[in-house]
Amino acid sequence: MDESEKKQIPLRISAPLYAELSRIAADEFRSLNGQIEFMLSQAVKKRRRTETEMDAGDGKAD
Repeated sequence: MDESEKKQIPLRISAPLYAELSRIAADEFRSLNGQIEFMLSQAVKKRRRTETEMDAGDGKAD
């Protein structure tokens, strides 16, 4: 998939989560969709870093 290509997915979230995400998006001058995409991207990057660190540490435990 080309990185500039966007995929559409249906997303169901609770009303309280929707309200919180909307508040955060407004605080950061983003659309709700843009905020969700930003937060998901940050979560994936964090997970990749964590997995890389854990993989690098596997040989050091013993």
